[in-house]
Formats: sequence, C-alpha cells, structure tokens
Amino acid sequence: MTKTKQDYQQIVKQYSAVAMLLFFIILNSLFTPNFFRMGTLNNIITQICPTVLCGMGMTLVISTGGIDISVGSVMALAGVMTAKLMPETGLVPAILLAVAASVLVGCIAGFFVGVLDLQAMVITLGLMLGVRGAAQVLCDGRDIYFNKLGDVGEQLSLLGTYKIGGIVPVQIIPILIFVVAVWIIVEKTVFGRQIQAVGDNIKSSALAGINTSAVMMAVYGFSGFCAAFAGIFMIMLLCKKVKKIKVVSYLGRYSIITLSIHGPILHFLGPLVSRYIHNSWAQASVLLLITLSICILLTPVFLKVIPQMVAQKDLLKVKQDHTKKTVYEDK
Repeated sequence: MTKTKQDYQQIVKQYSAVAMLLFFIILNSLFTPNFFRMGTLNNIITQICPTVLCGMGMTLVISTGGIDISVGSVMALAGVMTAKLMPETGLVPAILLAVAASVLVGCIAGFFVGVLDLQAMVITLGLMLGVRGAAQVLCDGRDIYFNKLGDVGEQLSLLGTYKIGGIVPVQIIPILIFVVAVWIIVEKTVFGRQIQAVGDNIKSSALAGINTSAVMMAVYGFSGFCAAFAGIFMIMLLCKKVKKIKVVSYLGRYSIITLSIHGPILHFLGPLVSRYIHNSWAQASVLLLITLSICILLTPVFLKVIPQMVAQKDLLKVKQDHTKKTVYEDK
C-alpha cells in the first residue's frame, strides 16, 4: 500500500519528540566531555525533574486547547508553604496542604476557563501574579535562608539529595510516576479521550454529552497538582545547593511567559511600587491590579485572534478529511 503525504506527516508528528531527544543526546555527547558518565546522568535527572512534572500537567491543559502560564507561581507557593508549615505540622501535612492549595488554584483557573468561558491566557496571567504575590507575602518579601531552617532544612535537604541504592537520584521516582500516569490517562482512559475531544472541538464535545466544564477544571487542577510537586522537589534540592535564595523569583521563572510579559512589569514597576508602598499585601494588590488592567486591555485582541486561529485549524482538518475521503473513493 502506497503511503500518502498525510501518512508521512503523521509519522513525523508522532516521532518528532524522539528524534529531537536523540539529536540533543548526540550533540551533547560530541561537545560535552564525559557526557555518558553516571554523574552527568544524575545531574540531568535532578535538574529536569521540575520541568518534567510541570510539562506533564501542561500536556493535558494544552490537549484541551488551553494554556496555563501560572505554573511557576504555583511552584513558588507550594515550595514556600512546605518550608513554612513543616516546623509546625511535620513533613506530610505540610506537603498535603501545599498540594491542596495548588490544586485549588488550578481548579479556579479551570472554573473561569471552562465554566465562565474566559480566555485561558488572560486568566492564568492574572493568577500568575496573584499567586506570586501570595507566595511573596508568606515569606515576608524576603530571601529564604535555608541554612537557618534548622531541622526543617536538614529534612528537606536529605529528601532532595537522597539516592536510591546510593546511585540514582530520588527524583527519578516522581518523573516515572507522572510520565506513566499521564500516558495511561491520555491513551487508556475515557477521560483521556474526552480531553482530546474537547481539544478538537469543545462545542461538538458538549453536544456529544461530555461535561466540558468538569474536564477543564480537572486538567487545570492536575496542572496545579504537578506544579506543586515540582516546587516541593525544587525546594528540597535548593536546601542542599544554596544557603539563601529568592524562592518566589527563582521558581517563578518556570512560568512560560514570565520573561516576556510579567518579567518587564515586575522589573520596571516593582521597584517603583515598593518605593511608595511598604506593605507587602498592598504591593501585591497594586501589581495585581496593573496586570489585570493589562489583561483587560488585551482581551479584545485575544477574542479576535484566537477564534480565527481555531477556525483555521478546523478548516484545515476538514480539508484533510476531505482529501482522505477522495483518495479512498478513488481506490
């Protein structure tokens, strides 16, 4: 059977990620001395853990046609909450509370996007700054000195640097768990098919009986869940690597559009606001209002551009289906 152009495009689409991974492995092996040593592999596993966890949550969000740019701020919130609550509640309750707060943030985003039908980029951009401000308030707007956390810092440090069998970093466990879990959800469950259906056409999915609002809230909640564990594992690692750090700013860089949108706002307006307003809550509120105002101004642009992009995508899909049908009839 002769393969058509669409078949080759499908093959390229399916294996492009694997090809890109192999390309970077070969590239690094050529230019990085001792790349295939166990120490290098351990460093890679340790460093990519937060990115992989955030990516797994983002996979489901993007599959629905949405986006979540608040993950960096959620990471910061979860990390700060864990470090702050551990002395009073212990490790497990602190992690559970941090994860619950992060999932709540995700569900709020899902509610606005799925139930109120607002633009995902606008909502998550506002949440990015709001959650970032909450995390900033929790650490009193100051650096966190990990060497002054006492037993808490030691516990976090031991967890973050523990190696299974003295060889493999503990970060490999959440990486494998989350990757396998997302694969099972997407490929083997009804919920995964519902996610893909919503991503293809949300209106048709609703007419087919799918609760699109529940799907959207679930995927954004899962994104918050993944971001929470990413922030917690990053905090565990930072306790060993550095003595002090601006946790909110450091983890906030994991937001996709932080550097391009929120970064300039915080860089130019942050010092100006802090010069005249000394209360942390007031600073966060003012910066939040500024960001929301920008979001409101940009909303008409999103409402005009995004539907056009969706319409073009649907039109391309109809043309591809028509082409396949024509080829089949000719045969």
